[in-house]
Amino acid sequence: MEDGAIVDLYLDRDEEAIHQTTLKYGRLLRAVSYKITQDHNVAEECENDTYMEAWKRIPPSEPRTYLPSFLAKITRAISINRCLHSKRQKRSAHVEEISTELEQCLASTNSVEKELDAQVLMEMTNRFLRTLPAEKRQIFVLRYFYCEDSETIARKYGYSVSKVNTTMFRIRQDLRTFLKQEDVL
Repeated sequence: MEDGAIVDLYLDRDEEAIHQTTLKYGRLLRAVSYKITQDHNVAEECENDTYMEAWKRIPPSEPRTYLPSFLAKITRAISINRCLHSKRQKRSAHVEEISTELEQCLASTNSVEKELDAQVLMEMTNRFLRTLPAEKRQIFVLRYFYCEDSETIARKYGYSVSKVNTTMFRIRQDLRTFLKQEDVL
């Protein structure tokens, strides 16, 4: 079923929308969640929570042309919140690793949250990403949005893990330089 038709089902408050979403995007959503939570049961719960949240957000949102991204963003937020509320070190370690990588290019002596509004940071990061070649942008998004590890990204692009790590390091450095030039840092 096409994304527009699935969104129409949500708008009509037809429960078939959830069934069709599960068929088309369930695997993707579980994968996004699992990469963050590192737990299959929690990933399944986050997937189900995503359907409920999508039900609440459509309407007013009508993500006809970006439904997979819309759902993945919801899943990602739910999964991160689950990790933050969980006291288990194993689950939060993966999120902590990715956060630490980004803090190296974003944070100064104070936390990012105290220094600038999250919306401004998001807009500036999106502007920076639009300046990158498509492949580098995709690597950045795979790592920092979908929480893919270097090995998975390397396999996807046929690169060595070292090349992926070097590419991500350079992108973070370029992002930091970009934010400094824009007087954000």
